[in-house]
Amino acid sequence: MAFPFAPLMRRLQEFYRSDSPALTRIASRQQSPFIVLVGCLLSLRTRDETTEKAMGKLMERARTPEELLAIPTDELERIIYPVGFYRNKARLIKEISRTIIEKYGGSIPDTIEELVTMRGIGRKTANIVVTEGFGKAGIAVDTHVHRISNRLGAVATKTPDQTEVALRSVLPREYWLSYNRLLVTHGQKTCTPLSPFCSACPVFDLCARKGVVRSR
Repeated sequence: MAFPFAPLMRRLQEFYRSDSPALTRIASRQQSPFIVLVGCLLSLRTRDETTEKAMGKLMERARTPEELLAIPTDELERIIYPVGFYRNKARLIKEISRTIIEKYGGSIPDTIEELVTMRGIGRKTANIVVTEGFGKAGIAVDTHVHRISNRLGAVATKTPDQTEVALRSVLPREYWLSYNRLLVTHGQKTCTPLSPFCSACPVFDLCARKGVVRSR
């Protein structure tokens, strides 16, 4: 039996009407694929509020690859602190900015296949840039999306990359743009990794609760 994605998406959309992840908020305000890319790289292993604060400071100095590359590395580190691994990320986003300028003439490529050729950009980041930055179809799978998709019983996979492949074959295309946003929000607010809030879940009756041993 096919998983009931339509009621899942409808209920999550209604339940989290005023909530969205940091990258979605950044993308809606800036409408720049480059800003989405930088925000995504800074957000890795970093809380949403820290990412947004760092991005706010950074965008006062740089909004293009050229402007970012002109910032001295030590100054860039101070700007994005305290995001996780800020020193490594400062060097990485400068390297990516240089690649975008030298290989792509300053414009970010709009395909997943091209984005993942750059060091430090994996499929999750590439999908987020394509969906949030360009408004094109893609399925970004992070730990929340991977965990919840399996917990629901929508897929049965071992890794995020396997989950993306599986979802591309079963998730109706009309939901590709919103799936990551809704499941990330659900994972942050309700369907937490340990002891999820099943008593408050808007899709409890649709969920197989696979792997759930304790809940609230």
